Amino acid sequence: MYGHQNMNALPAIPQYIARSRGARLWDVDGNEYVDLMCSWGPVILGHGDPVVEEAAERQRRQGDCLNGPAPIMVELAEAMVATVADADWAMFAKNGTDATTMCCTIARAATGRKMILVAEGAYHGAAPWCTPFPAGVTAADRANLLQFQFNDIASIRAAAGEHADDVAAIIVSPFRHDAGFDSELVDPTFAKDVRAYCDEIGAALILDDVRAGFRLHDGGSWEPLGVQVDLTPWSKSIANGYALAAVTGTDRYRDAAGGIFVTGSFWMGAVDMAAGLATITELASRDAVSRMRDLGQQLRTGILGGATRWGFDVHYTGPAQMPNLLFANDSDYALSVAFTAEAQARGVYVHPKHNWFVSAAMTDADLDMALTGLDGAFGALRARYPQP
Repeated sequence: MYGHQNMNALPAIPQYIARSRGARLWDVDGNEYVDLMCSWGPVILGHGDPVVEEAAERQRRQGDCLNGPAPIMVELAEAMVATVADADWAMFAKNGTDATTMCCTIARAATGRKMILVAEGAYHGAAPWCTPFPAGVTAADRANLLQFQFNDIASIRAAAGEHADDVAAIIVSPFRHDAGFDSELVDPTFAKDVRAYCDEIGAALILDDVRAGFRLHDGGSWEPLGVQVDLTPWSKSIANGYALAAVTGTDRYRDAAGGIFVTGSFWMGAVDMAAGLATITELASRDAVSRMRDLGQQLRTGILGGATRWGFDVHYTGPAQMPNLLFANDSDYALSVAFTAEAQARGVYVHPKHNWFVSAAMTDADLDMALTGLDGAFGALRARYPQP
């Protein structure tokens, strides 16, 4: 059973998936889809990528859950440090919530402070301190959080206020990715200003790259902005669907990272790390970011053209590789849910509220199938909701 967080709990979305390959998947009823959700982000090279699967199987034959880490952990850490501009070290876990929470713990250990600044509405995981759902969460779980408005440095200063000398970290995202909102891109000036403010008050700057990491840039998502961050949580795309998360950081936070106690029975799983190493290597060798960006731009052009042709006012926002489609004046998501149902019926797997993902495995045939199905969905939606 799933809890409230099951974002698939909509009648139009298949509940059980039988198999997948490349940029396509099949549900238990045999229906085929072009996958524009990519397992909510982890699948970046495509389902069942042969290079990743071969690396995972090779490590599986040697061992997986062992008494200590396998040498592949060192190789993966070296690859992360070589790839990510802001990384002097790396440590590993299993999911994004692990990683974001570890970053906050490391920042507190390094600074001796307790407050964390988070953007209002931002999603950083499913632990009590950050879950968007309040069931079972107490006020004490959120007692050391201060909220600011994304892309607004003045609100950061105001939120810190008299607590500035007790702020351990400010956690930000590459873009505003709250479910149900237009995906507002970060203002480069804001990124630079928040870096300067962290330096001013002696706090760590945490860039939550769990969702966007390795999709927007080969290294950290803010590297093209020329903004260095202190700590970065990673997950989703770093192992192409295998259960892996990571934290990278600068030398200033190395001792603190080594001093905290974090562990899990399966955190040293060598198979997942082998998949991670293969994924990072293949992303670079295939120039996957450019490929996904190009595919995303073609998807954007086709969808916006279809929306205009069928007379719909839509908000198509976010990076091309991670688009977010919402309908104007659709506060109850009725149009989005209906559109999703029509897209699913035409073999395109999307979601009405969450951002989509493009994988590097998408072929021209996959793209054509997606655009044809989405255009048909607009047409069917127009038939259901005629223009006045």
